[in-house]
Amino acid sequence: MSASPAPTPDDDEKASFVEFFWLWAREQRWTVPEIHWRAVHWLETRGRLAVLRCFRGFGKSTILAVYNAWRYYHDPGYRILHQGDQDKTAFKTSRDTRAVLRRHPLTRGQFADDVRGEASFWWAPGNNDERNPSMQAAGITSNITSSRCDEAQNDDVEVPRNITNPENREKMRYRLGEQVHCMVPGARRLFIGTPHTHDSLYDEVQAMGADCLTIRMFEREHRIERATRDSYELPFVPDIVLSGIGKGARALVRGKDYTLHGKTMRLKTPTGALLDCYAGSAWPERFDLEEMEKRRKETRTINEWDSQYQLHSRPTHDIRLDPDRMIEYHEEPKLRAANGSAVMTLGDARIVGMACRWDPASGKLKSDVSAVALILQDDAGRRYLHRVVRLTGDIAEFDQTGHNIIGGQVYQLAMLVRQFHVPRVTIETNGLGQFAPATLKQCLKQQRIVCGVAEEVAAANKNRRILEALEPLLMSDGYLWAHASVHEGPLPPQMRDWNAAVQDQADDYLDVTAGAVTESPERIQSRPSVREISPARPGEDWRPKAGVYEVQIEV
Repeated sequence: MSASPAPTPDDDEKASFVEFFWLWAREQRWTVPEIHWRAVHWLETRGRLAVLRCFRGFGKSTILAVYNAWRYYHDPGYRILHQGDQDKTAFKTSRDTRAVLRRHPLTRGQFADDVRGEASFWWAPGNNDERNPSMQAAGITSNITSSRCDEAQNDDVEVPRNITNPENREKMRYRLGEQVHCMVPGARRLFIGTPHTHDSLYDEVQAMGADCLTIRMFEREHRIERATRDSYELPFVPDIVLSGIGKGARALVRGKDYTLHGKTMRLKTPTGALLDCYAGSAWPERFDLEEMEKRRKETRTINEWDSQYQLHSRPTHDIRLDPDRMIEYHEEPKLRAANGSAVMTLGDARIVGMACRWDPASGKLKSDVSAVALILQDDAGRRYLHRVVRLTGDIAEFDQTGHNIIGGQVYQLAMLVRQFHVPRVTIETNGLGQFAPATLKQCLKQQRIVCGVAEEVAAANKNRRILEALEPLLMSDGYLWAHASVHEGPLPPQMRDWNAAVQDQADDYLDVTAGAVTESPERIQSRPSVREISPARPGEDWRPKAGVYEVQIEV
């Protein structure tokens, strides 16, 4: 929409930000869309802790520069610490703010020539604090320890270069922690940008109770993962339909590629590709169908598209191992005796296999997680990732005699074995030699737990091993389930971060899970057989054997 008329403020009354912005828009001959007025109103009335999420191309930094100038118009002694992902991007907003002050109808007389300093530090006329500038602009990794500010701004500090792994994200959060100590009591703090990862900084700040405004490219969205049918019932009437992602993407044309009958979309030719249906464009005059098709073609992954335009917190790279494809369940396995047999069930499924794998961290370079994965398998071949946990402390803790194990990692594992009647534990012995397996055997013996202990040296390429074990299960609907505790634990974040092309990355939980999956044989559902055994006792083998069959083969 066009900039609407606004009253010119009296000399004795300072202008609101809406008025200040309207005067600048008129000076620049801008046509201001509705979404910009929403952001302007929000910036003036927001709380002290605030998050503005808006799609790429929104023009947020341009609006922010006008907002900063308005702050100095009201109070020349106002101090802003403006941080971006690096120094040069922060300097852009700093220079833009000075330009607005010099040329705005309400400030150009006062701020025309008297602004002192460079883009990194400058003082507005009326700021008598020689130690702390009106504007300090710096990258998020720059040293700001001695600074003081009335407002701290974080403009696109979350970008691909500083969130590629948990260590980089932690470093960024540490720097943001330093920023807090530079804020005077009662200072404002603003985060503005687009998410670039699954555990986005903006979600974290919102969870702290921040005042939030989120403006997506499209208000309504509906995704069809694979368009293989001729028709689909949609939740709304779409304005734009986009097919695929990357260089093969294209916008479907209504009347040519599809027709609409109410909310039913009928495809002339099913594409077999991903389809995104959108309605309610935030800025249709600028981002029309042609522009969105161009941007879709130049976007590498669907995660990048979702994060940059629809503001979903996802990493910009492709997720090869998507934890959302693991079906969540809450049941615990039950062991019972029936007709002289020991039977383990998980809900209505009969459990016929179990794999438990321990990958100790001790003795390994670049590893600090001693991880255990426990996987159940039913007679149809479905796998249930029941526990993925971290063992902590020493390998073993002994009593005063030095003989009895009363704690440590092997003791924690022994309790897991007892709880779930685990028949065998496999230990990856790279870097540990024989110490951990022998100690675990001693602990199991002392606890009177019947369980085998196997040792294995992993020699294959780790990334290939992880992919070959997990990706086929994730791509097969219904074949990999995960307990609620696993979904809430450390494995899903590691799956989202994991990149098959990177060798040195956090993958302890993934590696041990892949190993446990590999230990479970593939099964084809058949008529189950029952092993005649005595009533179940602790440590009794509850697994059915395959049985003996006579097979005739014609040659």
